[in-house]
Amino acid sequence: MKLIGNYTSPYVRKISVIMLEKGLTFEFVNESPWTEESQVPQYNPLGKVPALVDDHGECWYNSSIIAARLETLPQAPKLLPEEAFSAVKVRQLETLADGICDAALIIVREQLRPIEQQSPEEMLRQRHKIQRGLDALEREAASQTWLNGEQINLADIAAACAIGYLNFRHVAPSWCVNRPALVKLVEKMFQRESFARTVPPAAAHIA
Repeated sequence: MKLIGNYTSPYVRKISVIMLEKGLTFEFVNESPWTEESQVPQYNPLGKVPALVDDHGECWYNSSIIAARLETLPQAPKLLPEEAFSAVKVRQLETLADGICDAALIIVREQLRPIEQQSPEEMLRQRHKIQRGLDALEREAASQTWLNGEQINLADIAAACAIGYLNFRHVAPSWCVNRPALVKLVEKMFQRESFARTVPPAAAHIA
């Protein structure tokens, strides 16, 4: 299998972690979606990462779809519950974590614009999304029903990747205040080899 992405994207990191957790062998193709010469559109017509080429040569894109595709493989651990309703609950939390990443990325991209072209209103709107999303994740992590349970699942990975991105880009430096369950989750996840192997490089382009 071939994973196309870059080292700083939290969505790419999510898929890398999943594949490492499952012990899957894959080639990582480091491609930025932001350059004119990017090869990413060859794999995803939307020009976004990650994209995955499976062992049959079929291409998959969007991290949630790739995660679902990887769940169809026989390799353990399974990261979604077998029961359909429970699986949807976990996937909703994955979507929430990805949405936090979406908001953080908008802020990061906005900060790259000349100061006179930046929109403080838009950045504040995105920060509110992040705070509400983190509050919702904290409640779920505290309940330990669909998140932060005994067995690692897709929501755990997605939430930890989202917070890892907040840390990496310094978007919400006080995210841990009054969120002890999330802190516990993140500390637990960051100790895993899959997360240690996917820490983004210190000097990296925006993604």
